[in-house]
Amino acid sequence: MIILSKCLAGCKCRYDGNDNKVDWCIALKEKYEILEVCPEVLGGLPIPRIPSERLGDRVINRKGEDVTAAFCRGAKKALKAIESRKEIIAVLKSKSPSCGSGEIYDGSFTGTLKEGDGIFAELLKEKEIPVFSELQEKEVLKYLADKK
Repeated sequence: MIILSKCLAGCKCRYDGNDNKVDWCIALKEKYEILEVCPEVLGGLPIPRIPSERLGDRVINRKGEDVTAAFCRGAKKALKAIESRKEIIAVLKSKSPSCGSGEIYDGSFTGTLKEGDGIFAELLKEKEIPVFSELQEKEVLKYLADKK
């Protein structure tokens, strides 16, 4: 099973009401079982919503409001949907405060990146689930081919 960020599959669930559609991610549906998730929406945040960034252990929106609880709630709901599954990988939206893996925005709302993970990506990694981004097409396809 592949956990896929809904925005990468073409769902207009981004903070600004748009998507991040990626054709190769959508093509995965032809060969694999896919679970599309948007932890932010699962956590109760609206579409559109005020942009948020991770600042330490918290997630703060551009107005300075702490939205950590919604991000954590959504990540836990998404994780619950896969708890009995085996052979899981995730392909998640890069740089996101929910789904970013390895690199996320720094909380200053200046476009500055820092090392770190989004809330959902962090939970998946704690469960030892491999996490990739939409920027890692070759790595994902190699990983899946090696698993056959």
